[in-house]
Amino acid sequence: MTTRAEFNAEEWDVITDGPAIAGMITVTAEGGGTIRESITMGKVYNQAREAHLGPQLILELLETNPAIGQDEFSSVESLRVEGLQKLAEAIRLLEEKAEPDEVDAYRGFVMGIAERVAHAHKTGGFLGFGGHEVSDKERAALEDIRVTIGAHEVPDAE
Repeated sequence: MTTRAEFNAEEWDVITDGPAIAGMITVTAEGGGTIRESITMGKVYNQAREAHLGPQLILELLETNPAIGQDEFSSVESLRVEGLQKLAEAIRLLEEKAEPDEVDAYRGFVMGIAERVAHAHKTGGFLGFGGHEVSDKERAALEDIRVTIGAHEVPDAE
């Protein structure tokens, strides 16, 4: 069982920021986020905390708020490029120090955040009719995240 104590403060920040970065990449895929998507990200964290699911490492991750500031990334493109690099770094750190099931649980949580955010807001359509639950840009962001963290492809629910 791996715990937070296995990581120094800088490493832990990288790990705890990963899920929020994945959510932010997804939120900004359409050129900007909505309040609904941001609220969804917070709800996923709260639901995961309440459910107490996963290994101890994930529970400790949920107890630590991400330390991402609004000024950490200079643009949406910077967020995508540097954010994916940070996600890759988080996975590298976890693969070095954590058990394989803990790394998989982290991957699942990161993808869960990104997918829930992508499904939080329909794009296109008019007055709530028609449109797409997940846009092509959001799908591309999800795929970039999935490939970066080495998550298994999940069949599309649509």
